[in-house]
Amino acid sequence: MATAKNMVQLLAVGEVDRRLLEEVREELPSYFDIACEILPRSFNPEPCFHVERQQYHSSEILQRMRSIADGAWRVLGITPVDLYIPILKYVFGEAQVGGPCALVSFHRLRQEYYGLDPNDEILAARVVKESIHELGHTLGLKHCQDYRCAMASAHAVEWIDLREASLCNMCRSQAEYVIGEQTPRPA
Repeated sequence: MATAKNMVQLLAVGEVDRRLLEEVREELPSYFDIACEILPRSFNPEPCFHVERQQYHSSEILQRMRSIADGAWRVLGITPVDLYIPILKYVFGEAQVGGPCALVSFHRLRQEYYGLDPNDEILAARVVKESIHELGHTLGLKHCQDYRCAMASAHAVEWIDLREASLCNMCRSQAEYVIGEQTPRPA
């Protein structure tokens, strides 16, 4: 049973459909021994918008999220905005490796971005996979060589679709160890 110590708090970064947040909240405990709740507030990403790129700097958003994460085990931001880091054209998400904050953008996970009809099921599956991936980084996990593992690197949406919404045995063991170490023991 997950305790308050290992609670993932979901944060809408910008305007996010509540149904998508609920889908992530329901799914994450299936993959990690955690509890998950949706924060009642949202976070404004606008100060992190860079006009020259017409994108939002994900590292800046993560840094600002730290004030919300004060005392939280993990905070996972979900956002519709297009993210980047200076060395890449875009990112699907970013996390503070071993830290409390992670961020997932569904801007490029939507079928509509690729000129296709909207599909809420595909979108939710991709957001869940990316959420598992970024939370894995907060647990100290690195990219996995198994392309099916949720911790595999993905630089295109097709690679996300190839991933499973689960960790390989090695990554799962590492995640379970960290979660176990961070869970308070009964007195």
